[in-house]
Amino acid sequence: MMRFCEKDGMLLTVEKGKKSLVCRKCGRHYTTKGEKLKISESMHDTKKNVVVMGKDEGVAELPVTKIMCPECENMEAYWWMQQTRSADEPPTLFYKCKKCGYSWRSYG
Repeated sequence: MMRFCEKDGMLLTVEKGKKSLVCRKCGRHYTTKGEKLKISESMHDTKKNVVVMGKDEGVAELPVTKIMCPECENMEAYWWMQQTRSADEPPTLFYKCKKCGYSWRSYG
């Protein structure tokens, strides 16, 4: 259970070598009134799942749009959207020409 300073709302920490809690901002001490102090921390995996498609893997399931391929000028391409930058940036649109297989991207 976490406890907070009554004066300024800061998280209380265990004072080294003592059985009391202290506010790092104002220095106020709090007794634990017989409570056992337990210090723990946990780590969370922050790896992002990245999907990598092979040359023709899964392309048939992608939606198709009308857009001109910059290589062969074909007017149909598969498309998909992916968040390649931070969450507050728009996603990136990827295209793959149905005729020649050329891939390109468009930043929203």
